[in-house]
Amino acid sequence: MAAIISCHHYHSCCSSLIASKWVGARIPTSCFGRSSTQGNNAASVRQFVTRCSSSPSGRGQWQPHQNREKGRSFSLRECAISIALAVGLVTGVPSLDMSTGNAYAASPALPDLSVLISGPPIKDPEALLRYALPINNKAIREVQKPLEDITDSLKVAGLRALDSVERNVRQASRVLKQGKNLIVSGLAESKKDHGVELLDKLEAGMDELQQIVEDRNRDAVAGKQRELLNYVGGVEEDMVDGFPYEVPEEYKNMPLLKGRAAVDMKVKVKDNPNLEECVFRIVLDGYNAPVTAGNFVDLVERHFYDGMEIQRADGFVVQTGDPEGPAESFIDPSTEKPRTIPLEIMVDGEKAPVYGATLEELGLYKAQTKLPFNAFGTMAMARDEFEDNSASSQIFWLLKESELTPSNANILDGRYAVFGYVTENQDFLADLKVGDVIESVQVVSGLDNLANPSYKIAG
Repeated sequence: MAAIISCHHYHSCCSSLIASKWVGARIPTSCFGRSSTQGNNAASVRQFVTRCSSSPSGRGQWQPHQNREKGRSFSLRECAISIALAVGLVTGVPSLDMSTGNAYAASPALPDLSVLISGPPIKDPEALLRYALPINNKAIREVQKPLEDITDSLKVAGLRALDSVERNVRQASRVLKQGKNLIVSGLAESKKDHGVELLDKLEAGMDELQQIVEDRNRDAVAGKQRELLNYVGGVEEDMVDGFPYEVPEEYKNMPLLKGRAAVDMKVKVKDNPNLEECVFRIVLDGYNAPVTAGNFVDLVERHFYDGMEIQRADGFVVQTGDPEGPAESFIDPSTEKPRTIPLEIMVDGEKAPVYGATLEELGLYKAQTKLPFNAFGTMAMARDEFEDNSASSQIFWLLKESELTPSNANILDGRYAVFGYVTENQDFLADLKVGDVIESVQVVSGLDNLANPSYKIAG
């Protein structure tokens, strides 16, 4: 069984040394939690509207990483390293591996200043997914941007916000009319009819949004904005013609998600009078992480996570995926051995991911990842600190920024494989506690994008 390092243990040996400089900071202590029960209660998932209802939740402890030695204690060396990390990022970064007590500093890396001040980060998960699509169509991006800017416009108090919203809508409408032919020409031939249909809906929807603004109905803006951006995202997906690259030979027979899929994760919350259960919609991106996302979908179809508990919930991450017993990962019943996958990182500007090494190890200090740890609810794989290719079944969701994990300068980017984002009810992740139960995880779309599914063969 994996030991879980609690915050009070960490603070008892370290907090007095760092409190003056890092008040309130969470220092990732690299421990990935364990699950306690694994069942097959695949309860049906409700439709999204009231997908979270009232009831319970318990308090958790702090732990990201996959356990190498379950039950291992938090060493003085690890504590000292955590202090060093708190004092300055230039001395190294914490690791989110699968162990419950493996906080080690990696080789020092000083981010280039241009990376740290590269502009305001995109934090919306759906926007991140749109920009992560393997397309190159400037016309549709010029429609997308002003529609996304409506979010910032709505930060202005009262009806004054509608003046900015109107400018956003007029700009998006103008560039759509001017660039429509270029957008249509970018659609994949097999998806052209669907893409054109979405463009027509987008055009009509912009007229409706313009009317909403003229009627000074501020409350209706956000809902219509999301509808229009869903049309934009649909058009952009219709520009992707097949899977854009070949997965390396050594991984091509693994379960691969060649495209995108969506899953609903239903969680039963304990000891929380305000939240009884919640369904989280998660979009998995196989374009940028086919091996990682394919591995997860394959485990979902095996019902691996059904009945499993949340094993870490500390305000920094939520984590699960450590099965009961001595094993810390998924044991493939066909081989009776752990199934592991390589570290898989898509670098922005590249056509295929890099495998088996962190960006730091590759010397790519300035590189930006296609799927960054920018959004609340960013989903990634846990792994052993010193074994890049050790990820298996343990997953975590990043909850918030900290001094060590600011968006666009995130010390987790390029070290852990992001493969999706929670796009619905992500705010409720913060209410999950250790011991809350994942009743079911179900694929709701995109299962046909899974190649080499092992769950159909054995298990």
